[in-house]
Amino acid sequence: MSVEPAGNSPLVRRIGRHNIGDRLAELAIRACAYAAIVALILIFVFIGKESLPILTSEDVRREADIGRLFLPRPGPPEGERYVWQPVSEQPKYSLIPLLVGTLKATIIAVATAIPLAVGAALFTSEFAPPRLREIVKPAIEILAGIPSVVVGFFCLMIMADWLQWLFGWTLRLNAVTAGIGLSLAVIPIVFTVTEDALTSVPKTYRDGSLAMGASTWQTAWRVVLPAASPGVLAACVLGFGRAVGETMIVLMSSGNAAVLSLSPTDSIRTFSATIAAELGEVVVGSAHYHVLFFIGAFLFVATFLTNLGGQWFVGRLQRKLRGEL
Repeated sequence: MSVEPAGNSPLVRRIGRHNIGDRLAELAIRACAYAAIVALILIFVFIGKESLPILTSEDVRREADIGRLFLPRPGPPEGERYVWQPVSEQPKYSLIPLLVGTLKATIIAVATAIPLAVGAALFTSEFAPPRLREIVKPAIEILAGIPSVVVGFFCLMIMADWLQWLFGWTLRLNAVTAGIGLSLAVIPIVFTVTEDALTSVPKTYRDGSLAMGASTWQTAWRVVLPAASPGVLAACVLGFGRAVGETMIVLMSSGNAAVLSLSPTDSIRTFSATIAAELGEVVVGSAHYHVLFFIGAFLFVATFLTNLGGQWFVGRLQRKLRGEL
């Protein structure tokens, strides 16, 4: 009677095939992760290379007047010290009107979207019955699948008229219209991440609070929401980054005027809308071309630093909740 060696048994061969499959899957996942990182680095290198002549080329520095990108131009009149006018006999590349417009639209969008998204997430995770939750959650998340150009067209043709009729504004396309339109793109991101953070809070937290005599609302507001605060903060940071980088909605609904004004009812122009509107017609290699890439690099760095700061604060908050600080 012959005995089959242990190394050739069907069980050993099956385990060996599983190990090979697991290793191949691990290598594929690792390759995808490295490819995403390399692609991100290459994008930043390309944008940085095209914006570098602002610092290295004397001709570009002179035409773009790099010292005045974020500083006022000397002399009167007062209204021409901060001007974005790249196509003229004397081009002016002040980025202050674009910075103010970007901040106005982003602040309005975040102030509108975060309370609605967090409130909706708290309702669906803590109060809504299962059947209603199955309707509300997909309905909100489907907003993320609507193309931004469709949202921008809705703001341009319908929402702008509604808001002008309701408040009597002189300009129907302004920062408020753009900010509310942006909030429609921010809400599904903040809602999804916040709802996941709330549902991941252990059930023992809720049971302990209810056992101590707290109501369902008190439990949700004072126990569940603080316990999920790192995830909620991460959702807010992601929403802020989406609002800063959104293009088509603000391009179609903001009025697209680079006006330096703090009034939310004036037309604005954002960094991303400026790149989308002008990069297709700019002369390659000109100062205008390199300034647009500088704006892209500035947006990239600002968004990266915002996400990095948000991750640091989330980590610190998590350590504080665990009692490590």
